[in-house]
Amino acid sequence: MRQIPADLAVHLLNDATTLCQCWRLTRRDGAVLGFTEHDRDLAFAGLTFHAASGFQASDAEAGSGLAAEASEIAGGFSSSAISEADLVAGRYDGAQVEVFLVDWQEPARRMLLRTGEIGEVTRAGAAFRAELRRMTHALDQVKGRIYGHRCDAILGDARCGVALETGELRADGVVTEVLDERRLRVSGLDGFATRFFRYGVLTFAGGENAGLSADVEDHRKADHAVELTLWLPMALPIAAGDGFSVVAGCDKSFATCRAKFQNHLNFRGFPFHGLGHFVEKRMYGTLMESFGQRVMAF
Repeated sequence: MRQIPADLAVHLLNDATTLCQCWRLTRRDGAVLGFTEHDRDLAFAGLTFHAASGFQASDAEAGSGLAAEASEIAGGFSSSAISEADLVAGRYDGAQVEVFLVDWQEPARRMLLRTGEIGEVTRAGAAFRAELRRMTHALDQVKGRIYGHRCDAILGDARCGVALETGELRADGVVTEVLDERRLRVSGLDGFATRFFRYGVLTFAGGENAGLSADVEDHRKADHAVELTLWLPMALPIAAGDGFSVVAGCDKSFATCRAKFQNHLNFRGFPFHGLGHFVEKRMYGTLMESFGQRVMAF
């Protein structure tokens, strides 16, 4: 059972209260922002909670089970709080949100109501609405490994073990021409073989998409220029002169793991299960043929 701080409990017994809600939002890039529904800024726990955001919360009902309940928060775009560009770029996707009940006369008199995660975000004009998911929603996600021919590790993670920081597997470049929303001509990758960065990850270092990453669908040389094709368009426009870094890609096959990364001892797939199945069938067929011959002789 949740324990209400003694001073806040006494305040709640009064006929009139001075309470409001505050939200501490921690983005996945580490940025921490504070918002409040009160009409002036509040400060506590080393953070200023801004009133200019126009944040409001829907009614929420807390349960004692593990159901993935959700509520909603809404607000307006503001240059000093949440910008439309950041929202479109996905910088708030998956952000952690802590909701506080605060006495605005004495912010030290407060309690943490719940913790959630930003889910689906919708925009309408100069306002937005965001789903606030309970942390138990992660229990609905499939966990565990999948038995398959190809590797199920992510290139460069602890299970893979490949060091992507080495100069042989990454490069810095600059966009020289935007052919369309997915195809880019770039400089800085001339020393790499065609398709070396296919299935890799490109991270923008400049421009409107600075700090955002995209998966690379293809990497090839055409008309004496290097072209990169992204799987999906970026949320914000790409422009000539935007800098980026890109890391090598992996198609998850055993042959690529051995030849390109010399990492076959860490391969996390089952490349020989097809061969084992073939050998098993051949052995079974041989045994049945031998058994048939013995029956005929008998």
